[in-house]
Amino acid sequence: MKKILLIEDNTEIRENTSEILELADYQVVTAENGRVGVEKAHHEKPDLIICDIMMPIMDGYSVLHLLSKTPDTANIPFIFLTAKADRSDFRKGMEMGADDYITKPFDDVELLNAIESRLKKIELLQKNYSKDLTGLDELVNDAGGDQELKKLLESREIRSYKKKSEIYREGDYPLYLFCVVKGKLKTFKTNDDGKELIINIFDKNDYLGYVDLLQESNYTESAAAMEDCEICLIPKNDFYNLIHKNRQVAQKFIQLLSNNVKANEEQLLKLAYNSVRKRISEALLKFHAHLTKEGTTSSNMKISREDLSNVAGTSLETAIRTLSDFKDEKLIEIESGKITILNLEKLKRLKN
Repeated sequence: MKKILLIEDNTEIRENTSEILELADYQVVTAENGRVGVEKAHHEKPDLIICDIMMPIMDGYSVLHLLSKTPDTANIPFIFLTAKADRSDFRKGMEMGADDYITKPFDDVELLNAIESRLKKIELLQKNYSKDLTGLDELVNDAGGDQELKKLLESREIRSYKKKSEIYREGDYPLYLFCVVKGKLKTFKTNDDGKELIINIFDKNDYLGYVDLLQESNYTESAAAMEDCEICLIPKNDFYNLIHKNRQVAQKFIQLLSNNVKANEEQLLKLAYNSVRKRISEALLKFHAHLTKEGTTSSNMKISREDLSNVAGTSLETAIRTLSDFKDEKLIEIESGKITILNLEKLKRLKN
């Protein structure tokens, strides 16, 4: 049973509203003024707060301000309940972070619809969605019948790319959000001498290209297939509809997208400060992790030495020399173009 805190100084309105909510199967906690309301919010941890604006001792704006400063109450949905219908008051409340605004007099249907809508959006934020296209489908469907969001599911296209095919090039203007359906691809930057630095490797169900879409800027890196791939293309305008038309959906979708941001930051730090041996071991472990993610138990990895050096941010010659050292130390075996990790734990210790 969901718990609602009702803060209202008018006894008759407080009792009538409480009765409506209890009949709708909500647990109701009441407060007769703002100060008591703040105390009960911290003690009761309600699922939603309904609060009058004009009250003695502490008004609704002050209640919202105080609760928004405390982590355990900052994300509780907050609905203003007021007799004031001035647009400036409405704007002030929404700018402070209120989720909705109901003007007195109101009927029970209007009140209950507003509550249900807010609780549904909070459930959406708390739900764990899979990172693949199925998770995206569920997210859009859970968001409700927004036709613009539904278009996102209908208008996407799946294209096939051969190994080494270019997906997009640094400097191009982004037109799509990409999701890997099958295969593996890389994003990379190229210096003036044509040397590649691999920024990231993407597997099935990974999204890419969204950072430049969000910034509305040209691509800051290139992307290419490392093997034969199938990639889902979500048009830019449909992606913008998803992000801009529903704040809760946008917040959840960005959580799905942003898993690799911290990893990219860590990679740049390692390139700056780690030794070549550490960087090569890190690159080997990164490829091994992608192999494990695909459900393969074997430690045999078919990696081009060029890709390995590009991930490690070193020259091809240095990468080959370091791999040779690792082979002599019985950390790896190299045969017929395949690298087999012989001592995973020691390789991990090298990385750290």
